[in-house]
Amino acid sequence: MNYIGSKHSLLGFIEEVIMNVTAPLLSRSQKEDNTPITFCDIFAGTSAVGRAFKQKGYNIIANDLQYYSYVIAKHYIQNNQAPEFSRLRAKGVARPFEFLDTLGSEKGFVYRNYSLGGTTSQEFQRLYFSDENAMKIDAIRQKIEVWKVSSLINEAEYFYLLASLLETADRVANTVSIYEAFLKKIKPAADRPLLFEPIKITKGLEGLKHQVYNQDANSLIHQISGHILYLDPPYNTRKYNTNYHILETIALYDDPEIKGKTGMRTDQSKKSKYSARRQAAATLTDLIKNANFPYIFLSYNDEGIITLDEIESIMSKYGEYQRFEQKHRRFKADSHRDYAKEYTIEYIHCLRRDDL
Repeated sequence: MNYIGSKHSLLGFIEEVIMNVTAPLLSRSQKEDNTPITFCDIFAGTSAVGRAFKQKGYNIIANDLQYYSYVIAKHYIQNNQAPEFSRLRAKGVARPFEFLDTLGSEKGFVYRNYSLGGTTSQEFQRLYFSDENAMKIDAIRQKIEVWKVSSLINEAEYFYLLASLLETADRVANTVSIYEAFLKKIKPAADRPLLFEPIKITKGLEGLKHQVYNQDANSLIHQISGHILYLDPPYNTRKYNTNYHILETIALYDDPEIKGKTGMRTDQSKKSKYSARRQAAATLTDLIKNANFPYIFLSYNDEGIITLDEIESIMSKYGEYQRFEQKHRRFKADSHRDYAKEYTIEYIHCLRRDDL
């Protein structure tokens, strides 16, 4: 998934910094019969960083305020192997993904609000999906929910199917990576028929009980503890609840009230304080102050609304502070737009707390 702020291309840099800084912790863990290290990715997004450390054998805590991100984390972080779908098989559905891929069409919420055919007679015509793909998304989403309500699939199977649908739908969306706007004409990728396929499984150490939450990070921090806390909060005024509102709606499938040309959800309760200039620094301070983790790492780039000096000042209050940086090609939602610069500087701010 092409995602704003995704750390997929920076994983090597992030892993190197965290592994080097926490070397004493790793050494101590090995001496104590390889006690698993708890790594918390509290702004998980697409779970790229959490998945990487899951594969290293860490015990993962993942969290995100957006429900679609929670769905993705529930699969990638908690599923360690492909679910068996034993109850569906007992009902004659031997291959759930193939079954869902060949369902008929449904003129559900996605078709009625985010396709041209469904919005022709409305005030605003929208072209987020082709008519055929929108109806297929509705059909698959509705059947997944029917299976869940009927107890034909368990939690692991539900989130495996739902996360796969989110990534599949995103591949045929008629957008430039984000959902704040749609293209005026169907692009080739969006015109292709949606093919519903399972997404990858991320394998970790057997026997670990990874935890996944759907909460505000500053509230959750009071309930959790561990060894390494990784922070990747929104760093500018772009808001994930609007940039990915359709993925949120597909995940929840809650028939929300929507508005305007782009069909945004009217409920804006999931706005992040980290995207507000007047609140971001104080919110970060509150999070770090209440974090029960000896090592804290913050990813933030040079376009962030909290300055380098502010971050250093905040983190230095609680222990030993370090900073690392790497040049990084910036995210571009629109390849035709002129950007002021091609690259940003990605910083990793590190704190070793004195009191833990």
